Amino acid sequence: MATGRSHHFHLDLGDHSITVNIGPGSDGEIELLVNGKVVAYQKEHGPGVTLLTGELPDEPARPFRVRVREPHLIPSGPRSTLELDGTEWPMPERAVL
Repeated sequence: MATGRSHHFHLDLGDHSITVNIGPGSDGEIELLVNGKVVAYQKEHGPGVTLLTGELPDEPARPFRVRVREPHLIPSGPRSTLELDGTEWPMPERAVL
């Protein structure tokens, strides 16, 4: 039920940038980037929750995960949440021209 356009979510944490790119449609690919480099990729996704994991390149590395929620009953766009060190951070959607 997702719209037929791409979605981009972004969050800056300290010196790091975390980005989630979701391809158009409910079955588009999802990329997770840290500091501009792809660290996780899923070719397809559907309604419900998709989990992606990555690490922030600190000393020591800090693992995190991102939840992408695609609504299945309500026709709205996806939402993305970062989970790091026991804290959840909503990732704002950004417009990419």
